[in-house]
Amino acid sequence: MLILFFLAGCVKKPEKTVIKFMSWGSKSEVSIIQPLIKEFESQNPDIKVEFIHTPNNYFQKLHLLAASGLTPDVVFVNNIYGPLYAENGIFMDLSGYFTGAKYFHKEALHALNHKGKLYAVPRDVSNLVIYYNKDIFDKHNVSYPSSDWTFEDFLNICKKLTNKNNWGISFEEAPLFWLPYLWSNGGGFISPDLKQIDLDKPEAIQAIQFYSDLRNKYHVAPTKSQTGSATMAQLFMQEKLAMHFSGRWFMPIYTQEIKFNWGIVRFPKGKAGSVVGCDSSGWAISSKTMHPEEALRFVRFLSSKTSIEKFTKSGLITPARMDVEDPVEVFTETIKYSIPTPVTQNYQRLTDILINALEPVWAGKTTAEKAVDEKLIQKFYLQ
Repeated sequence: MLILFFLAGCVKKPEKTVIKFMSWGSKSEVSIIQPLIKEFESQNPDIKVEFIHTPNNYFQKLHLLAASGLTPDVVFVNNIYGPLYAENGIFMDLSGYFTGAKYFHKEALHALNHKGKLYAVPRDVSNLVIYYNKDIFDKHNVSYPSSDWTFEDFLNICKKLTNKNNWGISFEEAPLFWLPYLWSNGGGFISPDLKQIDLDKPEAIQAIQFYSDLRNKYHVAPTKSQTGSATMAQLFMQEKLAMHFSGRWFMPIYTQEIKFNWGIVRFPKGKAGSVVGCDSSGWAISSKTMHPEEALRFVRFLSSKTSIEKFTKSGLITPARMDVEDPVEVFTETIKYSIPTPVTQNYQRLTDILINALEPVWAGKTTAEKAVDEKLIQKFYLQ
C-alpha cells in the first residue's frame, strides 16, 4: 500500500494549455479583465491565460511581435489598426466560428470586418458625444442643447458661453475629433467604398474651415498656446470648457471626480445630419496560434453577455451586444446616426500626411481651400 501511495504521488498532473492574451487598458479596465480571466480559468481548468498588459505604444509592440511571428494567441484590437493585420493574414477569419451575430450591433460587426471576413469579435462601440457643463449654461441663462440642435445653434451657444473664464468648446487636432464635422456636412476623408479621397469635395473643405474658425475666427475654442500642457478633459474638469467633444472613455473619471452638474448630448446636425464615427474594439485570434480551440473558447467567454455586462457596468464602454443594457442611453442612441470610420490598410500613413497638411489650418496660418490642393490629394493616392 505504501508503494502504491508513493507511485500515485509521482503521477504528473496534466499540463495546462497556456494561451497568451494581449490588451491595452487603464487601471479600471484591467480591474475588470483580471477577474474575468480568473473566472474563465476556473470554468476551463485545462487552460491558463497569460495576460500581456500593454498600456503604452500598444500597436508598435504588436507590430513587432507580428513581424517576428510571435503574435499572441488572442489580441485586443480596434478597427483603426485592425485592417492592416487582417490584410496581411495575421488574424484568423472568425466568420465561420462566430454564431452570435444576431446579438451584436451590425455597425460594430461591420467595423471589424475586412473584405467580407470578421477578424475580431466586438466588445464595444466607440462613438463621440458632447459633454457639457450645466452650471456654466445656467450661469449664462443659456438653454441646454437638445438632440436636434444644428451647427448654427452649436456656434451660437459656443459664442454665448465663451468669456475670460472659459471657452465654449474643446478643440483637438486628431482626425477622430474633426471628421464628424466633415461627415455631418456631407463630406469626408476616405469614401465609404475605400476607393477615393473625398477631402477635396466642397462639403469637406467647408467643414474643415468651420472647425478652424471655431478657434481662429470665433475664438470659442482654445489655441495650443492657451491650453499649454493641459488636455481637453482637464480643462473641462477645471470648468474652463463649457463643452467637451469626446468619447465614452471619460465617463468613469467624470462620474467619480466632477463636482459640478453636467450632461451629455449628441453632436449637432449639419447638412447631412448628426454623423459621428462608429468604431469598435474586439478580440482577434492569431492565425498562427497553436491553440485555436482554446483561444476560441476564451474569445467566446469574453464576448458573452455576462462578460460584456461587467465591462458596461463600469461605465467604461458602450456594449457591442444589443442584449446588454447601457445605463447611458445617449451613447446607444448615437449608434443609429454613426458610421464606421472608412479605414484602409495604409490608413496610418494617410492620416500622418493629413495631420501635417492641416496643422497650418488649425493654427490659422492658411485656409482649408489652400491646404487641400491637388498636390495633397495626389500624395494620398501615391501611398
